[in-house]
Amino acid sequence: LVQLVESGGGSVQAGGSLRLSCVYSEFYYYMAWFRQSPGKEREGVAVIGLGEERYADSVTGRFTISKDDGKNIMYLQMNRLKPEDTAMYYCAADYGAARLMIETYNYWGQGTQVTVSS
Repeated sequence: LVQLVESGGGSVQAGGSLRLSCVYSEFYYYMAWFRQSPGKEREGVAVIGLGEERYADSVTGRFTISKDDGKNIMYLQMNRLKPEDTAMYYCAADYGAARLMIETYNYWGQGTQVTVSS
């Protein structure tokens, strides 16, 4: 049974930081973070795998993705948070490619909420 479990969300003021975690049950070539705000489409935030890292333009320089395959944990360090970063954040995984496209991933977690107040 594939399991991806996110944690670490919460409420923070603009300019603050949060670190999200995703515990995964097995190894995947590529793992990513996506986010979705009410009324908006789910969008890719960052992806990591096989020596590659990619970020959405909106988070480049503020967010850092990493993972520890020895512990089966992926992280998203989020710094200098903005109100527009408010969303449900989802962990995703698969074997395809380092893309920030929803259709690339077949395995998803349930999400963790991040709320940034101004």
